[in-house]
Amino acid sequence: MKFRRRLKHFYRDTNGWSLVTIILALVITVPLWIIALHLGDGVGDMWQHITRYFLFSYLLNSAVLLLGTGLLSILLGLGAAWIVTQYDFPGRSLSTWLLFLPLAIPSYIVAYTYVGTLGNGGTLVHWWQALGLPLRRIEMMNIWGLIWVLSISLYPYVYAATRAIFLHYPTALRENVLLLGGNEANYRWKIAFPLATPAIIGGVFLVYMEVFNDYGAAKYYGINTFTTGIFRTWTALEDLQSAVYLCAVLLLVVLGLLGLVRWWQGRRSYAVKLAAADTAQQQRISLHGWSAAGALAWVSIPVIGGLVLPIGQLLYWASLTYATQWNTTLIRTAGHSCLLALTAAAVTVLVALILHFSSRWNNWSPLSTTTKIATIGYVLPGAIIGISIIRSNQGIIDFFTRYFNWSVGYLFYGSGVVLLYAYVFRFLAVAYQPLAAKLYQQGHRLSEAAELLRANKWRSLWRVELPLLRPALFSTFLLVFVDVMKELPLTLILKPYHVHTLAVTTYAYA
Repeated sequence: MKFRRRLKHFYRDTNGWSLVTIILALVITVPLWIIALHLGDGVGDMWQHITRYFLFSYLLNSAVLLLGTGLLSILLGLGAAWIVTQYDFPGRSLSTWLLFLPLAIPSYIVAYTYVGTLGNGGTLVHWWQALGLPLRRIEMMNIWGLIWVLSISLYPYVYAATRAIFLHYPTALRENVLLLGGNEANYRWKIAFPLATPAIIGGVFLVYMEVFNDYGAAKYYGINTFTTGIFRTWTALEDLQSAVYLCAVLLLVVLGLLGLVRWWQGRRSYAVKLAAADTAQQQRISLHGWSAAGALAWVSIPVIGGLVLPIGQLLYWASLTYATQWNTTLIRTAGHSCLLALTAAAVTVLVALILHFSSRWNNWSPLSTTTKIATIGYVLPGAIIGISIIRSNQGIIDFFTRYFNWSVGYLFYGSGVVLLYAYVFRFLAVAYQPLAAKLYQQGHRLSEAAELLRANKWRSLWRVELPLLRPALFSTFLLVFVDVMKELPLTLILKPYHVHTLAVTTYAYA
């Protein structure tokens, strides 16, 4: 009887769009299934060599990078967010927005500029020597230099998340602490920061995912990490199966971190429940003299380190090489990058829209889990996605060669279709989450009103919902475009031979 009732509800709640959602999610997440499928093939020929000589260094270096980058990102991001939201000082308004901008510069670009600025014969070192200071260089090409470079590039994740939380703290929260005999330090360490724990953890988790995804900076600095190890196993050791096993180990680490975040949050409540009269905009504390100078100096450290210094070095290099490097090759490379990023952003936003509305136009609750699985690509490093796609491509190529004697390799490695597919899988969450938030804000009232007026779903979508989504679509498109322009590991693995992007060209020159 219970089974029949469930079957009846299943027929009631599903329709053709349920099938569209499931098929689309399965196609998008092929890289995940490929890794799981080929783990049963056994280890590769070089696996024993890797575990004996390299695996421990991959684990140790990755752990040190995660710990160091996480702590330093919290120090920079949390501190800056607290200062600009709680205090008023000269330069606060400008600093508030400048603190976001280091995220627009790829970490491998920052790594190159720091060596060019502080390394042997670097720009800043040369100026110091001209002033008579006995300084030859500041050694950056080690794991501590890599921690600084990644932290100064990625701290905006923590800054953005915690700033959004601090902005909604009402003034009454601080006043209640002071009335109960506490001071500013008690309010900060016992109330404000603990309430921001979910934002801190969320920001640090994104930092960790970017650390796992980094290849250019770690390779340039000579640090063995999981991502550089996957590349080395695939290219230098020519053992694709062992590279798949390394991807599986890294995937387990990522899923373990994700589970740890969920466990840490548990069922704790971080809500601030106050009366409506207490939710007025908070009043910032005005700083003067040395206090204002100290606050400005603190927020200037990440701005100078993550924005001013890299851009200054890039502009200096550009002034030296403009005459020789500004040519048709550079313009062609920039054109390839922009065209690829524009196409990938358009396709990704389109897939996000289809995935969201196809799941919205039916009432089957398990589809919410299906869509979450489809958007998991953003928490996977590009190396995992690239290797798994190559593994699946090779299986398809071997199938057509063996049974039909067809050579179809050029379809996968001679065109950009596979690379576009990889971008969609990698950045689908970047497009899906903002659109979902906007659609949840709009609710179902408009579409239900359109149905009452006898407009079908397509007409309601085209005439009502999409026009209201226009600002969100533009901002989402821009986010995906920037992410694709910055992406290095995935592009390096899957790009066709004749396609050159700015990211890959920069890496090649460095």
